[in-house]
Amino acid sequence: MSGVGAVEDLDTQVLRAADAWQAAGLPVVLVTVTRTWGSSPRPPGSLMALNGRGESVGSVSGGCIEDDLVRRLRDEGLDAVCADGRPALLRYGISADQAHRFGLPCGGTVELVLEPVAAHSRLPALLQATEQRRSTARRLDLRTGAVQLDAGRRDGVPVLDGDVLVTHFGPRHRLVLIGAGDLARFLAQMALGLQFEVIVCDPRQERHAGAALDGVTVSHEMPDDLIQRLRPDVRTAVVALTHDPKLDDLALIDALQSDAFYVGAIGSRQHTALRRARLREHFGLDDAVLDTLHGPAGLFIGSKTPAEIALSIMAEVVAVKNGLPRATRQPVAEGKALFDGGGAVRDLPPICAV
Repeated sequence: MSGVGAVEDLDTQVLRAADAWQAAGLPVVLVTVTRTWGSSPRPPGSLMALNGRGESVGSVSGGCIEDDLVRRLRDEGLDAVCADGRPALLRYGISADQAHRFGLPCGGTVELVLEPVAAHSRLPALLQATEQRRSTARRLDLRTGAVQLDAGRRDGVPVLDGDVLVTHFGPRHRLVLIGAGDLARFLAQMALGLQFEVIVCDPRQERHAGAALDGVTVSHEMPDDLIQRLRPDVRTAVVALTHDPKLDDLALIDALQSDAFYVGAIGSRQHTALRRARLREHFGLDDAVLDTLHGPAGLFIGSKTPAEIALSIMAEVVAVKNGLPRATRQPVAEGKALFDGGGAVRDLPPICAV
């Protein structure tokens, strides 16, 4: 397996910058959005790190709060934002004047915890856990700044209970693409922009030249071997793109029986029905498992080109990741059936099935 210049997600970038600045001897503050009321540009859990030179990574608002915090730390020192070098609780936007001054939406209020970064912040250990795809609950004592790291769930909003702030850090979302080519390239580019880790798997030697892309890991393993080795977790999506049962089927069988939050495969509705029958009759998968397979993969947008098909698939992956119920989404098969019934859309070739 090989990769070039993997791109980190924003939380990891913030934590890594804070750790590097602290190691270099700079005053550093880690800012966490703990709660919001009304409209807010950034949700709870959003992170920002800033240092005494006025540099920052991440965001907690539309920019004005960041500017205010950076100015105070740079011009007035650490005690201006964290008295006595201890974590501080701060709210912006409580008054109409503050909302206007700091660019918050009308009626919006944001609550922040500002934490001076030190050796006891345990950022290296948190980064290591994230890299190893271990979910972690980080408990910050606001009275002392002491941090405890425990095994935790992958997702969750911060909880401020008295003097303890608990935040959750899980592995970044990951997209595994079975099969290289134009469609995989467009999907990989979109997924990277959405801060997914991306792996493209294709054992076919003739496809290798088109698989390389900065930030993407390329595997030449058999797809089912890769899936068995990765053991997809609940932050992993798998999409089969080859149309070749010898490559797709075994990988799909393993993926469907994993914790992957999304498993999909491209193809026409006819090919999808044949695949479903094949997986049931030859490999013993029951309907409950087969019903979790997204096929044809994607949301119906009338797409025809590889780029449009990639957009359709990535939209469905994100919708499922974000917990949108199926009733709010229109999969490709349902959309095409609806439009075909009215004579508006004709069947497209298998590669243009979405």
